[in-house]
Amino acid sequence: MAASTVMQSILASPATSSFTGTRVNVVPTNYAFAPSLSRSGYSLRLRCMAKESVPVTSPIPEPTPFKPSTPKASTSFFDVLAFSGPAPERINGRLAMIGFVAAMAVEVSNGQDVFSQISNGGVSWFLGTSALLTLASLVPLFKGVSVQSKSGGLMTSDAEMWNGRFAMLGLVALAFTEYLKGSALV
Repeated sequence: MAASTVMQSILASPATSSFTGTRVNVVPTNYAFAPSLSRSGYSLRLRCMAKESVPVTSPIPEPTPFKPSTPKASTSFFDVLAFSGPAPERINGRLAMIGFVAAMAVEVSNGQDVFSQISNGGVSWFLGTSALLTLASLVPLFKGVSVQSKSGGLMTSDAEMWNGRFAMLGLVALAFTEYLKGSALV
């Protein structure tokens, strides 16, 4: 009963508060202590202090979520086509992917190896495809669209880069194997 009375007097005691910035500092005007209880030689002292709520006069706006800004890619001709720029390896990889699939499709359907495909009109197809694909790859890069901004899920820019690298290796391995074998692979 005495502890309940002490707690009620503590919770009902006024406290002064000072508001500084975003923190509220509560400075109590008086402290109330519960009577000392002794249990087997140890004394137990209980001290409680109540905080007073600060009325909010204006609503605090909710913070907007942080969205990292993606830096706009350089649209300079020399930056886009630099050795370590976004265009050369990506364009070569795209051409290799199309070339590898086309070479294997023609080889399976006609039985022609890569070298006979090139000598039987493959150069004009290669130049036309190269020009079209290069132009289609360079237009977004010169507009400032980064490759990473358009990738997501399973089709990421890194996956495209690795697929292009494997297609380049596959096309070279296909031509080398057919040269050593002297005929088509399939």
